[in-house]
Amino acid sequence: MSDSSLLTLHHELSAERAQTHHVALLSPAARALAIERGILALYRWYTTHSQQARNWHPDTCVDWRTLRRDHADEVHTIVEGFFAVEQYTPDYVLPLLRLIRRAYGRAQWHMRWGAEEEKHADLWRNTVLCLGRRSEAWMEAHVATLRGREWQLPWDSPLHMVFYQVIQERATQVSYLNLGLAASGRLSRLEGGQDSTLARVCQLITTDEAAHYYFFTEVARLLLYYDPDAAVTAFADVLRHFSMPARDLVPDYETFGRVLHATGVFGRAVHYRDVVQPVLSQLSLPAVRALEEGVRRAREIPGDDGVIRTSAFLDVLDLDAVESKVRTLFARTATHLNAAGLAETSDTSWEPAWSRRVDTPRA
Repeated sequence: MSDSSLLTLHHELSAERAQTHHVALLSPAARALAIERGILALYRWYTTHSQQARNWHPDTCVDWRTLRRDHADEVHTIVEGFFAVEQYTPDYVLPLLRLIRRAYGRAQWHMRWGAEEEKHADLWRNTVLCLGRRSEAWMEAHVATLRGREWQLPWDSPLHMVFYQVIQERATQVSYLNLGLAASGRLSRLEGGQDSTLARVCQLITTDEAAHYYFFTEVARLLLYYDPDAAVTAFADVLRHFSMPARDLVPDYETFGRVLHATGVFGRAVHYRDVVQPVLSQLSLPAVRALEEGVRRAREIPGDDGVIRTSAFLDVLDLDAVESKVRTLFARTATHLNAAGLAETSDTSWEPAWSRRVDTPRA
């Protein structure tokens, strides 16, 4: 049988099979409103727990006199690099805030996130100085050099930036966690640096970054569920082009990156194993190649065939898992508002956005 005959037979058999499509139960406007309400409710729940569980001050959270002053050069390089990246917090906040200022919940969260991130800069600043190799005069000159440059948004799309922040927060969490393991004597490639005070510093910031990662993951899941066409495409784009912030701004970033890799604190293998794969799992998405292939197939569907095109993007997801977690998010935030006596002022009810329809072929 010729190739053309085989192709014709394939199409005929496909036409005879039952086809499953996803049917929208909410209008695009209703789905957009669900995203906004979900983010605002999540922000209100998050801030309550944040204030109760992670209310520490960079000056008083540890006894700085107990920080060791005889660490290896690698530790100094890593800590100074962490400070350099974190001190760009004004740049991480302001440009994106301009883009999202009309979205009340996300803008409120972004300002809160910035306030927590600036604490990380202060904590690393104290660490650099208390390690004993740098003076306050050096720090002032260093900051002046760093802030002579300005970090730019990698995307001017609020949607892309959610997925960028998911990956960035997870990567930062992993980096700080690994330095903390080294300070606890549990990272074989960076030995001899046991320091309970440094380990405590890393633990504090790692916990914050884990909380930020959780928040952005929940927002990303809302976007994937309610706006799958745009969200899946944006996430694949971010995965393809992601790089850590400030790499083009921090002096001698190549040395910093080389030390991170050599010590096992961070690097390409760590990024894929401990960042990309867990993110994909958390968002109920397939492996990178399968994700990109799913996006490619969905993009090939004509744009005017909206139902089939959206179904193709939803097929990339584990929709049942995503829907279950979105429903749980709305239930959790509703419980919070009810306990606060605010349930009657805020609509946090959840409605399914999609249903499956099976089209059986005509006889």
